[in-house]
Parts: sequence; structure tokens; C-alpha cells
Amino acid sequence: MSIVVAHEKRRAEILGKALDVFVDEGFEDVTFQKISDRCGITRTTLYIYFKNKREIFNYSIKHFLQILEDDISRIRKEPGLSHTDQLIQVMTVIIDKLEENRRLLSVVLNYLSYLSKSGHDPDYRVRRRIVRLRHILNAILIDGIRSGEFAAINIKEANEALYGFLEAAIFRLSVLQRPKVVELKNAMAMTVRQLAATQR
Repeated sequence: MSIVVAHEKRRAEILGKALDVFVDEGFEDVTFQKISDRCGITRTTLYIYFKNKREIFNYSIKHFLQILEDDISRIRKEPGLSHTDQLIQVMTVIIDKLEENRRLLSVVLNYLSYLSKSGHDPDYRVRRRIVRLRHILNAILIDGIRSGEFAAINIKEANEALYGFLEAAIFRLSVLQRPKVVELKNAMAMTVRQLAATQR
């Protein structure tokens, strides 16, 4: 195994254990020492992989978003998919990934609460992280309108409606602790199909 692969494997192991610490302690109370203790390594060794707890937290989010973008990119490149099916598949993949990563969601919500209490703007942080996702949704909507598959709708409002489904999924999964959000996925698919139905 190459040094780079071993390094990345070790980082992934640290991330998994660090996520447990964030879940157990809450973002504010996590220390580098607590993470190194959970990982069974010294703080000095932990510094080889990460500078501080914020970098670990940010890397977890970045890693999650990268996997999500890779999955979405594969859907966008699939030949023969209608814009309706493409949009439904993209939204479904996002919601599925949220279901799979509910521990990370709970840490993110804890972090946003921490930011809010300390006088920072959590909305700005969230918008900055999801700007690419919103662009992807916009691109599918625009392509669907240009092709005549979707009605000539207000892109910003349609994007907001789609994003609302994602916020609802996050709330149901991490706050209400629902095991699945199948009914929400069905409602999202019905809404997307209505965009196409108006053209018939």
C-alpha cells in the first residue's frame, strides 16, 4: 500500500471516530484531545492529519459533498434521461445520502446552533456550502424549460421549492429522528412531475 493511500485511509478512520466524538459531545465541547483519545493516538500524531477540530469538521462536510457531487454528475451524464427523471433522480440521491449520513447531519445542526448562539450567521455558512448544489438544480430546470419539457416557470422559486424538500428531509431525519423519509421523496417526485405535466 502506498504512503498516500495509507495516509488517506488513516484520515478516513480518524474522521469516523471524530464524528462519534462530535455526536457525543456537541461541536462546542469537542477538543482535539478528546478526538485523539477516541482514535487511540497522541495529539501530536493527530496533527499530522488535521490542524484542529474545525478542519476535521470541515473535511467531513467536504467529503460528504464531494461524494454527493460525484453521484449527481453520474446522473447528469446518463444518456436518454428526461429532465424530469434527471431531476427526480438527483433529488432522490441527495435525500438518500442525507438518510445515510444522519450522524453528520446532527453534528452540522449542532454546529449551526453553536454559530447562532455565538453571534455568527449560520445561513451564510449553509448558503456558501450549497451554492454548487443550487447551480446544478438550476441547470436541470433551465435545460428542461429550454427543451420544452418544463413550463416557463420562475427558476428561483422552483429551486427554492426543491431545496425546501431537502430542508424538510434534514429536519425529519435529524430532529424528528425518522428512520426514512419515503413519503417526502414521493411528494418531491410528484412536484417535479407537475412541472412537466403543465406542458401536456
